[in-house]
Amino acid sequence: MSRSAEPEVSVIVPALNEEATIGEVVERLLALPLSVQVIVVDDGSTDRTAAVLAPYADRILILRNERPSGKGSAIRQALPHVRGEAVIIQDADLEYAPEQIPGIVRPILQGESDVVYGSRFTNGFPEGMALPNRVVNVLLAWTVRLLFFRRITDEATCYKAFRREVLFDMDLSCRRFEFCPEVTAKAIRMRKDILEVPIDYEPRSKAAGKKIRWTDAPDAFWTLLKWRFRAWKRPRRESSR
Repeated sequence: MSRSAEPEVSVIVPALNEEATIGEVVERLLALPLSVQVIVVDDGSTDRTAAVLAPYADRILILRNERPSGKGSAIRQALPHVRGEAVIIQDADLEYAPEQIPGIVRPILQGESDVVYGSRFTNGFPEGMALPNRVVNVLLAWTVRLLFFRRITDEATCYKAFRREVLFDMDLSCRRFEFCPEVTAKAIRMRKDILEVPIDYEPRSKAAGKKIRWTDAPDAFWTLLKWRFRAWKRPRRESSR
């Protein structure tokens, strides 16, 4: 895809010390049967992540932070650069296979939905997911139902896709993993239906580099509660492209 072409999809990839997988992630994203803009935010990596990304500098956009800022901050940093009609988040560790992205963004590109989540739990819990993570995911889904009267099966999935203007109108303030509950709460508050589609998921362990912990759960519950009631200022846009 040339730099001047308008992509169908912008994929934001926050990356922190992912030298083992980031190259394969980028290769597989660039091979998708879509016109894709790949934005990698190297969020203060101290390993060889930057060196692995360097050969792709003419094909993707690479943003670099000297110190880790958090997943939510990295996503917000990328947002001013997105050009795709749809925007989706891709983790850099390959727990989520990039080849699933076309099926997730298709309802957005076809005008059928503004928000699509890839659900890991359509057919039960993935093998290898730790028990505390299972419990937290169930509780998050219940919390969404309790606070917003909306049923979703996977509030914390990485694969969240949005029509670009919808994501911009959320005026995000997240810094870490509270990105997920903030966009969920705001999407519902904006009266957007969240379409869920089944995805495959291969959980990795803490020893393998997994960064989110079940102890991040209190922030997630608080974020859902906060944005159930708090107003936010939606940015003005002259027109939609």
